[in-house]
Parts: sequence; C-alpha cells; structure tokens
Amino acid sequence: MQLIGIGLASGAVLAALMQLVYTLTGNQAYVLLYNVDYFPIIHIWQDSTWFGIVFHFAFCVASVIGLFYILKLFGWQYKMWPYVAVYTLGSGILYFLTLLTDQPPAADDGMAWFYWTSSHLVFSLIVAGMITRFVGRSKS
Repeated sequence: MQLIGIGLASGAVLAALMQLVYTLTGNQAYVLLYNVDYFPIIHIWQDSTWFGIVFHFAFCVASVIGLFYILKLFGWQYKMWPYVAVYTLGSGILYFLTLLTDQPPAADDGMAWFYWTSSHLVFSLIVAGMITRFVGRSKS
C-alpha cells in the first residue's frame, strides 16, 4: 500500500510540475504524460482525457512497485541513485515515443525534452525519498 501511495503522490507532483511548465512557458511537453495513441488496443481511448489521466497514474504506480522489487533483487531498493538513473534516463529515452504520434511535443523540441526529463528527475527524487523514509525496511 505504501508503494501505491508513493506512486500516486509522486505522479501527482509530476503532473502538476508538467502543468506548471506549460502554464509558465507554453511548452506542451505535458501532453506526452497522457498520450496513449501510439499503444496498440488502448489507443481507441486516445480522445478521453480521463483515460489518459488514469493511464498516467497507473503507470506511475506500476513503475514504482516494479522498480522497487527489481532493485530489491540487488539490495538497492533503499538507494537513491537507481531511481534517479532509471526514471531520468528512461524518461529521456521514452520522450522519443513522440515520434509515433502527431500530438505534441515534437521529437526535436529540445526544451520539451529538457522539461520532460527534468520533471522526471524530480519524480525520481520524490519516489526515492519517500521510499527511503516511509517504506519499512523490515517489511520488505
């Protein structure tokens, strides 16, 4: 339950941060958080705002739980650097999923990539910080 809460809370911060970037700069990097039109089968709900939001939070929760247990195999689940590395580098690469869609941001939008990747850096720091603070070591 703690990992689900961490996924939801950090996902909310990520969404709010991306929305703040849009509000302050007009850059549409946040669109990629909710875009599902390049996924087989679920793309049929691409026009549903609610589906995109639910998808974002489900992915945040699944990634927190999945990465925690993968890192646990190596005894790294309470270290900050693997979360930072996986989420920041991974998001920097996943940004280029935008090549598969007509939706913004453009794949060659360097500022969108920067906002996207830095926002995920913040996400990774929040996830790692909350895990080290709130997830019981004896229960893992």
